[in-house]
Amino acid sequence: MPEPSTTPATPVRRGRFLRFGSALVVLLGVAAYLTVQYLTGGTGVPKCTVVSGRGDGASYEFTAEQAVNAATISAVGANRRMPERAVTIALATALQESALRNISHGDRDSLGLFQQRPSQGWGTEKEIMDPTYAAGEFYEHLGKVPDYTRLPLTVAAQRVQRSGYPEAYAKHEPDATLLAAALTGRAAATLTCEGRPDTRAGGPEAVRTALVRDFGRGVFQEAGAEVAATPSAASPASPSTGASGSGSARTVTVPVPKTSAAGGGERQRGWALAHWAVANSSALHLERVSYAGRVWTAGNTRSEWRDDDSVSRNSTGEVRIVTGQ
Repeated sequence: MPEPSTTPATPVRRGRFLRFGSALVVLLGVAAYLTVQYLTGGTGVPKCTVVSGRGDGASYEFTAEQAVNAATISAVGANRRMPERAVTIALATALQESALRNISHGDRDSLGLFQQRPSQGWGTEKEIMDPTYAAGEFYEHLGKVPDYTRLPLTVAAQRVQRSGYPEAYAKHEPDATLLAAALTGRAAATLTCEGRPDTRAGGPEAVRTALVRDFGRGVFQEAGAEVAATPSAASPASPSTGASGSGSARTVTVPVPKTSAAGGGERQRGWALAHWAVANSSALHLERVSYAGRVWTAGNTRSEWRDDDSVSRNSTGEVRIVTGQ
C-alpha cells in the first residue's frame, strides 16, 4: 500500500483563499451599495435638482429629504435677515456634517443637521433635533463671527463648528452656492423636484404650518394681506393656476411684499417661497406651485418650471401652492 502523500495541499489552500477573497469583495461591494443608497435615498425615492442660473451647466442632484432640510436652513436665514453668503455657509456646513439629514447620532453626543452637542451648550437633544431650531442656533453663532461674509467659507464655518477637519467644508461650497442662490430666490426657476403625485394630501393646514415654522408668523401678513397664519385657519379662497378640477379649498396663497425685510425685493422673495414649496413638495404632497407666470407640476421625472399662459410674468404679488386631492 502506498504511503500517504506528504505534499502540501497548496492548490486547496489557494482555492480557499481565492474564495475568501471573492466573498470579501462581494461583501465590500454590498456595503458600498448600501452606503450609496443611504446617501442618495435609494432608487424610487423622489429626487430634486438645482441648476445654475448663469447657464454654465452646473447642477446638483439631491433627495427630497435633503431638499426639505436645505429649504428650512435657507428660510430660517431669510427670517433672520441673513445674507445669501450666510445661507451658503450654513448649507455647506450641513452637507459636511450630516449630508443634510437630521440624524440622531454622531461623534460623542453630536446630533442633527449641524451635529451640535447638548454638552457644549447648543440646546437639549429635542431642540437640536428640530431643524428650525438647529439652523437658528447656527446663524446665531455665525452672526457673532467678525466679517464672516469676507472670510473663506472653511474659516467661517470652522469658527462656528470647531471641527477636527475644518478643510472638509470646502468641497461642498459649489453645491451649497447653487442651493443658496435658488432657495434665497436670487436664481429664479432653478430648483425642481419630482414630487409625489399621489392622493395622500397633507392639506392646506399642513402647508401653512410648515411655512410659519420656517419663515415665521409674518409670512402671511407681511404684504398686509388679511390671511390667518394659524394652522386652524381656513385656506384663502383663491383659484389654482391652470389646475383642472382643483378648487380653492386646496390652494394656499402666500402674499409677496413689494419690498422684503429679508432683502432682494419682491421677485426674489417670491421665488424663495416658490422654491421652498417645491423643495417640500414630497413631504407635503403638493400638486402644483405657481409664481410670476411660471408653474411647477408634480408627477414626472422632468417636473420643470414651465410657462403659465394664464398668468403674466409681471404678476409677482403672490405664490400659489396647490395641495393634492
